[in-house]
Amino acid sequence: MKVHSALGNGFQEVIYQRALAIEMGKQGLAFQREMAMTIYYDGIDIGTRRVDFFVDDIIMVELKALINLEEIHLAQTMNYCQVYNLPIGLLINFGAKSLEFKRIYNLNHLENKGYKKD
Repeated sequence: MKVHSALGNGFQEVIYQRALAIEMGKQGLAFQREMAMTIYYDGIDIGTRRVDFFVDDIIMVELKALINLEEIHLAQTMNYCQVYNLPIGLLINFGAKSLEFKRIYNLNHLENKGYKKD
């Protein structure tokens, strides 16, 4: 929220990514930025995807700078959580007038088996 309050909307995603890295560093969070993660299909490496942030070795953070988030962005974040076998992801959109964020739970992960699918 501090990054969005300071910069507002209208910048490219990379600007918010750099500012968020500074802010997370100030907060003492352990994170990796633009970390390449391998995607597997049926146990076979089919490519890599760079995750905007990987925080505390368990939370993937995907950033957007769009006027409106759409279902495809939620699905994309969910897919990343599933292929990386992460319990939770965070989708943050800096492009709207107000900061938007969505917590995405990987319902296939053992930690989240108690959650119900809608």
